[in-house]
Order: sequence, then C-alpha cells, then structure tokens
Amino acid sequence: MQVKTDLQPEYGEIRTRLSPGPWNLSRAEKSAVCNSFYGIKVPKGYCSNIKNLVSLKDSRFLGLKSHDCHTLMQQLLPVTIRSVLEKPARYAITRLCFFFNAIYAKTVDVSKLDKLEEDVVVTLCLLEKYFPSSFFNIMIHLVVHLVREVPPCGPLYFRWMHPLERYMKVLNGYVQNCTRSEGCIAEWCIVEEAVEFCTDHLSETF
Repeated sequence: MQVKTDLQPEYGEIRTRLSPGPWNLSRAEKSAVCNSFYGIKVPKGYCSNIKNLVSLKDSRFLGLKSHDCHTLMQQLLPVTIRSVLEKPARYAITRLCFFFNAIYAKTVDVSKLDKLEEDVVVTLCLLEKYFPSSFFNIMIHLVVHLVREVPPCGPLYFRWMHPLERYMKVLNGYVQNCTRSEGCIAEWCIVEEAVEFCTDHLSETF
C-alpha cells in the first residue's frame, strides 16, 4: 500500500528489524529529557518535587500523580522536548500542550472556544499522522469534548479533582490502624479542629 514506507519492517536472513518511528527516543534523548526534568525547580505547592519522580538510572518517571501529569502537559513538557524528537512530532505534542494550558485556565474567553475546538481537531489529526494507531483510544477522542463542556458547566479549572486527590493524601497520613481507617481519620480531624480553636482563642486573648 506504500503507506509510511520508512516504518516498514526490514527483513534480514536472521532477524527482522523495525525502524524507529518519529515518536521514539534514543537512549541519549531519554537521558537528556530526564536530566531536564531532574533539574527543574518549581515553587512549593505548585506540584510534586519533580526531582523525586525521575529515575536517571532507568530514564523514566516513577509515582506520577494526575496533578503532576497535568503540570507536565501544560507547562513543563514543551520546554523539555525542544531538543528531541523530529520537528513534526514535536510540533504536534506542543500544540496539544498549549491546548491543555488554554482549556484549564482560570478564565476562558467564550468567543475563542470555536477556534480552540478547531485547533484541537487539527492537533489530533497531526498526532494520527506521526503516532501509531494503538495510541488512540476513546480517551484521546474525549479531548475534543472538553471544549464543548465549558459553556454549560464553566471553566474546567473549577471542576477538576486534583484538590480532592491532594487532600486524600492528607487523610491517608492520618491512618495509623488500617483496620480502623475511618476512626483514625475522624480522631485526627477532631484533634485538628481543637488545636485550631485553641490557637484562634489564644490569639484573640493575647
């Protein structure tokens, strides 16, 4: 069919070789990306400490939370891939990152939503050109519908679950007895409320 002839398998006498695609990173490129993330410093509370999530030995990420993934997609990934990948694939990924950065803003201009939806459709078409078909599932398609949710439901920034997920980590730290997790959380919440009440009372007294 002469479709993506540069990615067709090369048959040899002993083994078959698959050519690397435009989405593949060499070992040196993986190391460069991981080193870039390893050296990033962000304000406290902005996201997790990226340095603790990067394994330079294995050139991969470990323990990423959903909020960290959004932070990477919106701000950090376009910066770290500037020197890797082929230009068309890098351009498609950067467009997707810019879309997420725009759609998850605190304020969204309703007059620009139509243009934003057109841009994300083009972006997904670009991704289909350079990435394998196995990459695309229903979750990738749902990106298009994020724009249509803004007029009836409001900005996505006020509806995402990241604050609740981060608070769940706080509650998880309260659990000392796994068989009585609800009781541990309730006791610690009562202690926190009592301490806050005493602190406020003493600050008003003095």
